[in-house]
Amino acid sequence: MSKKLLYISLLAAAIVALLLPSCTPGSCFEETNAYVKATFYLESSGKADAPDSLTLLGIGRDTGAIYIKSRNLRQALIPLDASTEGCGFVMKINGVYDTVSFTYTTYLQMLSKDCGYTFYHTIDIPVYTTNIIDTITIVKSSITTFSEENIRIYY
Repeated sequence: MSKKLLYISLLAAAIVALLLPSCTPGSCFEETNAYVKATFYLESSGKADAPDSLTLLGIGRDTGAIYIKSRNLRQALIPLDASTEGCGFVMKINGVYDTVSFTYTTYLQMLSKDCGYTFYHTIDIPVYTTNIIDTITIVKSSITTFSEENIRIYY
């Protein structure tokens, strides 16, 4: 094989190697979205109890439907909008409608080198109607990517 042909072959192999995607899969295995983790409780007994049906819609959001008639959902993951200081939701529990509004502060949090940054929040006391919801209590006001209960919704 001539030197020129060898040089062209090595150059072509190097170009192909640079253009191919890496064989190593992404190394971010952490949760990267911070949701309000809401657990449902029966007001009458004070015990955790999933509603028969839950529909959760964002008010004034492009992706309005978060849950549609979800059954036996023990914990709802409620997304907050990092570009605002508040957002609202229509919550239908067992066929009865209520609204819930959150105000919060948002801050940037580095997760890791591989996962990058995400937005964490600190929520204030929510404002809500009381058609089926009796009370909403804050368990942990820091909204992070950790699997921690943030609010309890008593219905």
